[in-house]
Amino acid sequence: MGNKDIGMVGLGRMGANMARRLHLKGMKVTAYNRHTEKATELAKETGMHAASSLEALVQALPTPRVLWLMLPAGEATQSHIDAILPLLSRNDVLINGANAFYEDSIAQSQKVEAAGVRYIDAGVSGGIWGLQEGYALMVGGSREAVAQVTPFLEALAPAADKGWLHCGPVGSGHFVKMVHNGIEYGMMQALAEGFAILQGKTEFGLDLAKVADMWRYGSVVRSWLLDLTADTLAKDQVLADIAPIVADSGEGLWTAQTALALKIPAPVITLALQMRWASQGRDDYAAKLLAMMRNEFGGHAVQKEA
Repeated sequence: MGNKDIGMVGLGRMGANMARRLHLKGMKVTAYNRHTEKATELAKETGMHAASSLEALVQALPTPRVLWLMLPAGEATQSHIDAILPLLSRNDVLINGANAFYEDSIAQSQKVEAAGVRYIDAGVSGGIWGLQEGYALMVGGSREAVAQVTPFLEALAPAADKGWLHCGPVGSGHFVKMVHNGIEYGMMQALAEGFAILQGKTEFGLDLAKVADMWRYGSVVRSWLLDLTADTLAKDQVLADIAPIVADSGEGLWTAQTALALKIPAPVITLALQMRWASQGRDDYAAKLLAMMRNEFGGHAVQKEA
């Protein structure tokens, strides 16, 4: 399999579980986190090695080194790359696994590769289930760089020959992941709206959990998202304790912006993104003004805040 040593930088929910999966698949993982106690706790749990600093992490890995960064996109990732790059050697590989904008990754790669270090942008999907089920991996970079990290991709993916793809040159991995997340926005919105309509037809007394579970078998809308929806509804159909606020990671916005730049219509993804913004209260002023317009032209009643 070639080199089995890898350094994992960033041990949040995704990074820590990816480190666990790599370790379980026989890879030699050295883990590092800015808050070093996370790496120490993970090492005690699994037996993998914990590094107390970026310098110690780099020194622990044989050359050519492979380092996988699972950090928030933007400043957190960039600052770590700036700190790591002077420590690396020619033909080491640096993998950016953040949910980064693909154009940022292309610009980032130019500085990294100018130093003789190979750069890969990796879109990672799988969430908290990736440890058990494997991760979908969308990677961009040179053939040489991807060949160098293939054992790790095969270990992280659901199977060695399934669930990962060398999409193309640097930037293509994060581009494919961006569009993947845009599609995810649309699919989630459609499911949520459909079940809201079912829930609203109260005279039928529909059991939403049973409907969702039935749709999982043979239906054209069956999917993992439906599976998760069915699991949620089986636990709680009322959702009284859940605030109606849906966050957005930024990838839906980038997808919509790219569609506009390419003059490709993407109304479902764009509207799903805007519905997330609406849930965050960003349409409150517009809704208030609409209520006042109806009052002015038709005398319709206006509800006051409690």
